[in-house]
Amino acid sequence: MGMPSGQELLVILAIVVLLFGAKKIPELAKGIGKGIKNFKAEMKSDEVDGDEVKTAQSDAPKKVEPTETTAAAQTPKTTTQA
Repeated sequence: MGMPSGQELLVILAIVVLLFGAKKIPELAKGIGKGIKNFKAEMKSDEVDGDEVKTAQSDAPKKVEPTETTAAAQTPKTTTQA
């Protein structure tokens, strides 16, 4: 199955015109164009936001919190050798 010929394209176009009407086709094309434009813009903003998040995480100083001391660390250690 290759590309449709000229006559087949005319038949398809006639069916589309019958289904949607001649006035509705430009509105549909405009809506599709806006949707594609918005999609591309969101994809670019996600790439930029993702890069900013990665650099912000890597540049941020790491906060080290002291761990709680356990009872074993506080008791004196005695060693006995036999």
